[in-house]
Amino acid sequence: MRCGVCHSRENGNLLFEGSYQDYQFCGNNAWKRVSNWFLFNILLCIILLSSEHMTINNQKAIRGALLGTALGDAVGLVTEGLSRRRLARLYPGPLGPALWFRFGMMSDDGEHACMTAQALIVASGDTQRFIHSLAWRLRFWLLGFPAGVGLATGRAILKLWIGFSPHKSGVFSAGNGPAMRAPIIGAAWSDHLATMKKMVVASTRLTHTDPKAEWGALAVALAAAFSARGERVTPQQFVQELTSLLDKSAVEFVSLIEQTVASLLKGETAFQFADNLGLSTGIGGYVFHTVPIVLHIWMRSPASFEDALNEVIRLGGDTDTTAAILGGILGAGMDLEEFPKHWVLRLVDWPRSRHWMISLADRLARVHQTGIPMNALPLFWPLLPLRNLVFLTVVLLHGVRRLFPPW
Repeated sequence: MRCGVCHSRENGNLLFEGSYQDYQFCGNNAWKRVSNWFLFNILLCIILLSSEHMTINNQKAIRGALLGTALGDAVGLVTEGLSRRRLARLYPGPLGPALWFRFGMMSDDGEHACMTAQALIVASGDTQRFIHSLAWRLRFWLLGFPAGVGLATGRAILKLWIGFSPHKSGVFSAGNGPAMRAPIIGAAWSDHLATMKKMVVASTRLTHTDPKAEWGALAVALAAAFSARGERVTPQQFVQELTSLLDKSAVEFVSLIEQTVASLLKGETAFQFADNLGLSTGIGGYVFHTVPIVLHIWMRSPASFEDALNEVIRLGGDTDTTAAILGGILGAGMDLEEFPKHWVLRLVDWPRSRHWMISLADRLARVHQTGIPMNALPLFWPLLPLRNLVFLTVVLLHGVRRLFPPW
């Protein structure tokens, strides 16, 4: 009888056109082929489901990192520049994004995270495309007259405008600029630390050339990567991973992070640790002050996003940046529904609105999934100077309020 499954034994082609009973005439060879076909399809389904799961997690991490950075920035902006003592007197109750009555806006910290995400979309892992895209975004960002610009970042952008290449525009500074751009990079490239490191280094050297700024930014990105992957690491494991990521010259910084771990093991609070670092009045804009404090709170695994941000803000000082960095790290491990709703609804900004940031995150997640660069998400640039003028007015009025008691 002619086999209803195999077209012929000579050409070896397999045609699935026979009945179930016909299969028996192929013997073991036909059964082996059918079994292999089913096994191949099962494995294919597993791979596709795993890929979908990884894409969902990556999308969740990028969304969370962006929104977490923006919320931290908006809440911390209310108390920026206040000492720990004055902050406690002026804001004894619950904190929140309340720059203008009960609503908040982002400053440069959240804006830099968005610009970094835009550059990552255009680059899709290409360091050169990333650095050139980010450089142009920083140039035009400065033309919008933002209310707050870090000194080193401002000088670097001016160098870009007068003709310096992105590889030579950085200035020697260990400020927080690169660290506040790091959480979104860590969240986006949490599954490929080598690429993450290249992107962080490129982002850092664009504006800051002091190696300390680079080490601090790498530590922040690594923390965001762990958060994005949902991995619970011990402080000792984090130090080990960080040490392998840094070069041998980072001995001083590694020692500082080990000091952070020792403080955690002794059960010290962030306030006690800050006092030990000589930061009893507030956390300044120096990366060797900011990053250890942020990591100290992150590694203690706080009960909630809101509690963590309240703690870092009440330390005083550069509160919008410390809260933005911590918010980006914690947010990388959170679903949108996990963010405090009474904060999210009070974040009112434009054109970088909440919905725009979610769309930005989703586009970056698609680029990461496919490996194909895309155009950056459109932003209505012409009205940015007007938005910044409104923002500056609100900030100045908020500053006037601080001139009055309680002191």
